[in-house]
Amino acid sequence: MKRLFSNIGWLLGGRGFNAVMSLVYLYLATHTLGLEGFGHFALIIALGQAITGFANFQTWQFIVRWGANGTGTPDNPDAKAIREATGFAIALDLISVVMGTVAAGLVILTASLWLALPEELYPLAFGYCVISLLSIRSTPTGILRLRFKFATATAAEAVQPAIRAVGAIAAVFVMPDVTGFVLAWAASEVAVAIALWIAAARVERIRLTALSLTTIPSRYGDAWAFVWSTNMSGSLTIAGKQVMILLVGTFGGAALAGGFRVAAQLGQALVSLAQTISKAIFPELVHAREGALEMARRMANIAVVAGVFAVLVALFGGRWALGVIAEEDFSAFYWAMVILSIAGAVELIGASLESLLVSAGRAGTAFLVRAVPTLLALVLLSAAIEWLGAKGAAFAVLGSSSLAVIGFYIAILNLSEIKIEVGTGSAGKGSAGPGER
Repeated sequence: MKRLFSNIGWLLGGRGFNAVMSLVYLYLATHTLGLEGFGHFALIIALGQAITGFANFQTWQFIVRWGANGTGTPDNPDAKAIREATGFAIALDLISVVMGTVAAGLVILTASLWLALPEELYPLAFGYCVISLLSIRSTPTGILRLRFKFATATAAEAVQPAIRAVGAIAAVFVMPDVTGFVLAWAASEVAVAIALWIAAARVERIRLTALSLTTIPSRYGDAWAFVWSTNMSGSLTIAGKQVMILLVGTFGGAALAGGFRVAAQLGQALVSLAQTISKAIFPELVHAREGALEMARRMANIAVVAGVFAVLVALFGGRWALGVIAEEDFSAFYWAMVILSIAGAVELIGASLESLLVSAGRAGTAFLVRAVPTLLALVLLSAAIEWLGAKGAAFAVLGSSSLAVIGFYIAILNLSEIKIEVGTGSAGKGSAGPGER
């Protein structure tokens, strides 16, 4: 727990810096572009992140899971296991770039049928999608987390918000339009990817000769099932955020998408906190074995207190924040922001539960529990927007998050069974290593 809280501290420090820099870019972008212009910017960013999210494999989890196997210890993992896991992860990253580029091209070709974006911005949107794909950084992040180098990862990741803020300032003076701000965002993606790869290479030598799509699957029978389960779970997380923004734009127009993006960024800061806790707790749960269940319980209890506090802050300080950070037109999205903050609190509580399921080899269960509420929210989104506008979309997000967390809780009710799988392995798994359990 001591190391866990230390790692969370480093990650939260990075999130805090990111939040401050994000407020800078958000202030400049909303005041420079206006409600509709910011909506166009939000749609391009959401499209690029959605394409990347769907194409990207959660390779950091593969490195933590299989890199922890072998004869090493948590503080000194087996070099061969890390090399094999890293080679598998990089191979999957290359596949992601190819698949994502093809998908981006198809999406742009059909954009006029559903995307609330001017046609002259299509090339810019496609270019951002490609840059986002080339900047995939899950693999170096996994190497750093496996080695518990959270401070190093935080320092490298701080490059992104810093470049974003500097780029936004430059855009105001040099190119005060959607293109300028998208270019600033793209530059930050490239910069942080380079920083993380350099940091990872200093911790672990990257051997391109180890690239293989067969070594890990031949060693672990459930490898591909785990790969696809985590990929689909990650895709659902993207669907719950970026696809939601895209569909808000489709059903409500660019202005509504822009306002919803601001409300989500301010109100769902807790979702970022939930992701931070998940990223910090997953390596610990893989190594913890018998103590994993108790660790997840304690983190969930802490999350309840933090979630209530954050919702109160959004309720009493949200209107002021919208007025100061964004233009007056964005103040109409106050209640959407409050509802989204409640959804963020729910996600915060469920973060450790979801990580526990994945670390126990239940990635498929975690995916199914997340899938049904997310798809239901997307199906009902059009009706929700017609009903209450941005507040209706926010209620759809809240309903999805609530049902998912309830599902996670139900999935781990059989605590003794999960404890056996995490600690000693289950029947039929043969010689599964600690990272596979």
